[in-house]
Amino acid sequence: MRNFFVFMSFIMVMATLFACGTGDSNENQSSAEQNEDNLKSEKWDEIQQEGTIVAGTSGTLIGASTYDEDENLTGYDVEVMREIAKRLDLDVKFEIMGIDSMLPAIESGRIDVAVNDIEVTDKRKKQFAFSESYKYSYTTMVVRKEDNSGIENLEDLEGKRAGGGATTIFSQIAEHFGAEVVTYGNAPNEAYLRDVHNGNTDVIVNDYFLSKFGVGAFPEFDIHLHPDLKFHPTEQAVAMDQDAETLQQQINETLAEMREDGTLTELATQFYQEDASKKPEGEIEEIEGLDL
Repeated sequence: MRNFFVFMSFIMVMATLFACGTGDSNENQSSAEQNEDNLKSEKWDEIQQEGTIVAGTSGTLIGASTYDEDENLTGYDVEVMREIAKRLDLDVKFEIMGIDSMLPAIESGRIDVAVNDIEVTDKRKKQFAFSESYKYSYTTMVVRKEDNSGIENLEDLEGKRAGGGATTIFSQIAEHFGAEVVTYGNAPNEAYLRDVHNGNTDVIVNDYFLSKFGVGAFPEFDIHLHPDLKFHPTEQAVAMDQDAETLQQQINETLAEMREDGTLTELATQFYQEDASKKPEGEIEEIEGLDL
């Protein structure tokens, strides 16, 4: 009998311990889920409280982020961001910085979002969250008119000097095919284009729309868009912190409204004379072997 009572006491103690352990586990799990939910909404709550969203941009990309004749910041990306902020009942403050600084500035908390013709890639999506795309394009080259800078295909980039930002996708493409990338910091388009014109560099690998307007802005330079090369289709979006899920949702819903009511088309046509908010037609070469 005594052994029976000892055994029953042991069972009761174990049951109590098990129940306590299960309770702690559920409580910890609930706490973890709550912390995760807080993280997802924290950035949005902070922005709403301040009443201002801080956006990084360069101010040096013709068509996307540039200054007009009155020294006012404008461009497709800038005006898209302004409209998003307006519809979210927020002010927007633009921080001017080089493209190589923008994604680190999101990580450090200096800015909330970046809008600067930023391409969405698989590698970047591991570190950052992106909105739905508001621009679609592809990649081309700015070369000298007289001989296309000796470039007739992508393989001819080997040994050439390509002007570009250190961390851009376009520089990665140039390096992939053997070009030496010459970096400039947050220099204006004119510096890149002039160097191709005078032979300091051979080529600029860049977005079709940005390249088209860059070349058009300086007709005195002996440069043009490569007549035959269209490659690496791209999508551009608002970049933000990976944990800013609620902010991402708010921006996506606003962009969907802007697409539906024609605002994206109107802004894209205003700045690019083409509807860059829709995917381009025609055959565009995919590049294999890029870890983007």
